[in-house]
Amino acid sequence: MRVGIGTDVHQLEHGVAMWVGGLHFPDEPAGLAGHSDGDVVAHAACDALFGAAGLGDMGSNYGTAEPEWAGASGVAFVQETARRVRAAGFEIGNVNVQLIGNRPRFAERRAEAEGVLSKAMGARVTISATTTDGLGLTGRGEGVAAVAVALVLPGSAR
Repeated sequence: MRVGIGTDVHQLEHGVAMWVGGLHFPDEPAGLAGHSDGDVVAHAACDALFGAAGLGDMGSNYGTAEPEWAGASGVAFVQETARRVRAAGFEIGNVNVQLIGNRPRFAERRAEAEGVLSKAMGARVTISATTTDGLGLTGRGEGVAAVAVALVLPGSAR
């Protein structure tokens, strides 16, 4: 077994759509700025998977110089990351992600997000959410963060 940890942070920006956990939150006044959709939950999950498999990170796999990933959805990143991890000879055991921030209000859609990302990954994804009680960039409402851990197991390369 191998374990990887992933972290992602994006700044909130007005006029940008809010995507978290593969879900759109249309009532949010600001979204997560980034080269793609800024989905911190999906990005942290990908970084954890890449780390567990020894395949680098999001930046080395989907650099901002690669135009095909501009504006890409977190779900697309999760699908492609899972494919690359399996192609490297690993099976995905599970991924757990903790979303850190005041917005969006996530609890009511947690199960939906877990379903979307689990389907995209082909493995179990669990998500929890917390705030920082007003501390730091997430507490001040400047951005949103996520931390993930992934377990991969030796498998057969596809």
